[in-house]
Amino acid sequence: MRSPVRKMFDEIANRYDFLNHTLSCFQDILWRRSCCRELKRQNPGKRLLDLCGGTGDFAVTYEKFNGKPDVAVLGDFSFGMLKGAAGKKMTAVPLQLDAMKMPFGDASFDVVLNGFGMRNLPDAEGGLKESARVLSNGGYLQVLEFFSPRNAFNKFFYKRLAPLFIPVLGAFFSKREAYEYLVNSVLRFLPVKDFVAMAESNGFELVHVKPCFFGVAYRVLLRRRT
Repeated sequence: MRSPVRKMFDEIANRYDFLNHTLSCFQDILWRRSCCRELKRQNPGKRLLDLCGGTGDFAVTYEKFNGKPDVAVLGDFSFGMLKGAAGKKMTAVPLQLDAMKMPFGDASFDVVLNGFGMRNLPDAEGGLKESARVLSNGGYLQVLEFFSPRNAFNKFFYKRLAPLFIPVLGAFFSKREAYEYLVNSVLRFLPVKDFVAMAESNGFELVHVKPCFFGVAYRVLLRRRT
């Protein structure tokens, strides 16, 4: 938990929401809404974990579409990010935790959200296994993530455009190094097909994969196998 990545998120927490919305042209808000509408169609249970939840935007959106959970936790390794959730209208209780070793018993939750957090874990496979452990049988893992680009548009976006404008905007409003990390973390991460295959090897079955803005991001809905 005492990592350079955690320290970086602590330092940018006060501008995180603003830059997320600005850099995505507010598309990230629509992507979260789409995830939560799709989860509502699955009629999930009432225990929610927003994992790698940052300032809580995913948890807030989830409650708008699915109502108040019986149990709700906002978990993140950055205390600075969790402080940014203060004042937001949600049931979720902020808790600083390690996503690789969570302080919960088996089958503690029916829904785990993970918005833009999987690629920040030291081991994505370990993160999937731990998410499967805390999910009930038939529970859902909703991943919203930037995956390593594979089509021509995404390669051009992440290898040519993003390195030019994302760190520059980051430097102007926050910290350049953090937004250079953002671009590099996407390029180093798994392609979406490989991520799905990994999930299927670690206790999940695929419900669907849906691209956001020509595959700049993806919504991956997984179900814990019974």
